[in-house]
Amino acid sequence: MPDPALSYSTTIHIRDTCLCLQVQRAARALARRFDEAFRPLDLTNGQFSLLMSLNRPEPPSIGAVAALLAMDRTTLTAAIKPLERRGLLAVSVDPADKRGRLLALTREGQALLAQAVPIWEHHHNALAAGMPNVSLARLSEDLRALI
Repeated sequence: MPDPALSYSTTIHIRDTCLCLQVQRAARALARRFDEAFRPLDLTNGQFSLLMSLNRPEPPSIGAVAALLAMDRTTLTAAIKPLERRGLLAVSVDPADKRGRLLALTREGQALLAQAVPIWEHHHNALAAGMPNVSLARLSEDLRALI
């Protein structure tokens, strides 16, 4: 039985003001939206972000990608496996540190990203159009400040 000292109004107050809850809810809504958009490519929004994080001149380390995506290394390693099996990314030994691993997009991964970016752009622009009174640049800046 709930503690009677904790009022329902406290629940409502937290529901309406908790930044963590609001960011979680927004993240889930955005994830569903972009998962659906990328479905024709058999890609999730998380996989898109992971592959996009590899689109750079030099292959990054697993640690660098984990930091960028705010993921722990174990979760990232699990997320890499299906993409590696699909031939979208390659994992190699870091020549500077044999214990480390580097991640690189394959040609197939680059080709899939080339198909995914216009989808992302379309849905990102639609999202912006649906929120005309919100500065997405400012929102993005504010969210980065939380990180």
